[in-house]
Amino acid sequence: MNHTHLAPVLVTGATGRIGRVVIDRLLDAGVPVRALTHRSEAAATLPTNVKVFTGDLTVPESLDPALTGAGAVFLVWTAPPQTAAAVFERLAAHVRRIVFLSSPHQTPHPLFQQPNPMAALHADIERFIAATGVESTIIRPGMLASNSPAWWASAIRAGEVVRWPYGAAETAPVDDRDVAAVAAWTLHQDGYVGGDYVLTGPESLTQAAQVGVIGDVLGRRIAFEEMTPDEFRSLSEGTAPSSVVDMLLAAWSAAVGQPAYVTTAVADILGTAPRTFRQWVADHATAFTGDR
Repeated sequence: MNHTHLAPVLVTGATGRIGRVVIDRLLDAGVPVRALTHRSEAAATLPTNVKVFTGDLTVPESLDPALTGAGAVFLVWTAPPQTAAAVFERLAAHVRRIVFLSSPHQTPHPLFQQPNPMAALHADIERFIAATGVESTIIRPGMLASNSPAWWASAIRAGEVVRWPYGAAETAPVDDRDVAAVAAWTLHQDGYVGGDYVLTGPESLTQAAQVGVIGDVLGRRIAFEEMTPDEFRSLSEGTAPSSVVDMLLAAWSAAVGQPAYVTTAVADILGTAPRTFRQWVADHATAFTGDR
């Protein structure tokens, strides 16, 4: 596919877990890519045929060079909302399409219905996007499979019991690569304008079962033990904001006893089944073993 006529796509959050893969998918499709990074040294990790711009959503005028001549933007918003109005004014003046990485905060499932500071921010940003009148697509990944090493790898590497709260809570972990592929596809293909997609993995698994899958892939049994929410709070001190810890605990608590919310959006858009959690683990086994 030759896309030389295509205006470049600007990827924000370019060095993040999803943004980095979005860049690869766009390049595979022959789409010219620009990357927005906070620090110019981050450019070293990006492919050489990506045009890198330094800029910051909290400094709206810093975006002008990156936006001039761009056709679409993959938007990851991690900044406070104060500068949103000025940023969207600029986006509306330059690009014709925005694909926004949001969260499933409107989804009628208890996991996603707990008070969540991120959800409030995402809802704000979605209102700004709607007000621009620019073509837009919202993608809402559920729990990411790539959270699992941060949660469980240190215990698994040390050969210890994995202790975790709400082992019976069910989620449908989605592979970052599927999220990125959907984002890239909707950035350069027509037919998804106005689309709003909740992206999940193909199956509902309890957290304890997810640890079991990791053990299967590594070829050893990993013991799982329930931890109390209070223990989790005290262990998380200093590693994660208490609002995030409270949000996770509330979500998992609400999710106990019922299957996770599972959608077919990945398959509907890409035409291929979403990757399973087992496949994610198999492809990232070194994250749990410490081998390189």
